[in-house]
Amino acid sequence: MKTSVIGAGSFGTALSNLISSIHREVILWVYENDVFEEILTKRENSIYMPGIKLNENIKPTRNIEEAVRDIDVLVLAVPSHVLRNVLNNIKPFISEKTILVSVAKGIENTTNFLMAEVIESVLGENFANNICVLSGPSFAKEVAEKKPTLVVVASRDLKKAEIIQKNFSNEFFRIYTSDDIIGVELGGAVKNVIAIAAGISEGMSLGYNAMAALITRGLAEMTRLGVAMGANPLTFKGLSGVGDLVLTCTGSLSRNRQVGIKLAQGMKINDIEGQMRMVAEGVKTSKAVKNLAEKYGVEMPISESVYNIIYNGYSPTNALKELMQRQLKFEREFVI
Repeated sequence: MKTSVIGAGSFGTALSNLISSIHREVILWVYENDVFEEILTKRENSIYMPGIKLNENIKPTRNIEEAVRDIDVLVLAVPSHVLRNVLNNIKPFISEKTILVSVAKGIENTTNFLMAEVIESVLGENFANNICVLSGPSFAKEVAEKKPTLVVVASRDLKKAEIIQKNFSNEFFRIYTSDDIIGVELGGAVKNVIAIAAGISEGMSLGYNAMAALITRGLAEMTRLGVAMGANPLTFKGLSGVGDLVLTCTGSLSRNRQVGIKLAQGMKINDIEGQMRMVAEGVKTSKAVKNLAEKYGVEMPISESVYNIIYNGYSPTNALKELMQRQLKFEREFVI
């Protein structure tokens, strides 16, 4: 199978190395010229994946047509806010037989679309059954280091998901399948917002009790919104739900968690993002989650607090006070 990866950020680079190690050539489309030259000449990507030697089977290119035409599997590994623009550039060259695998964990702010919806809106309904979404607890650095990683791939057409499962799995990267695109994508997106809250909790030294509560109630928010949008609640008990949530809230490699820590230290979001070359999806996603919660009439107090801290200047101390003084409630809901 001819495979291309669009985007040479940390996860795109890690996936390229993974796929190319399974005895096949991978075309890697690279946006930045400095990254392209380094991969081509040194077999490294020191900006996004330092310390990892890249497989000789990876063929970098800056030509989008070369990366898309006559390709069997196209992995979309660009940030959610640029996906639509990239798809518009891809559209003239893509075949309706190509399987598309989205790995972006975000929601488009202008439309509040999940990534599969963005893909279908640009490429058309003919591609609906070709779309797969891959998510789960998978720090790119650990994938590149060949540490055991388990993820899930979802598609409306389970046969397409099974093709990806079979061709991308190996002894350290194990893939499960699902038919719940909404649940898998929403879990991967909302967990970034909750991870910012977890970072704020860490930065405020609120302790382990608070962290456990944040993860638990964050899972409740994620599930509540997912059910309202038509997802299977059981999906959120899986790898793309609680699995990715725990990882991103507690792991030191989490960019979203780091954003939260810096917010707790009093830094402004513009200054934080100005220091980061890689994207923390939760910042933009918090706005889309707020919009979706309002659209579906779903209560998401943790996510709303993150939005207010980022965009409305709320102090973490006041946001915490509001959360702790909310009306007392009965806990059990859905599968939580």
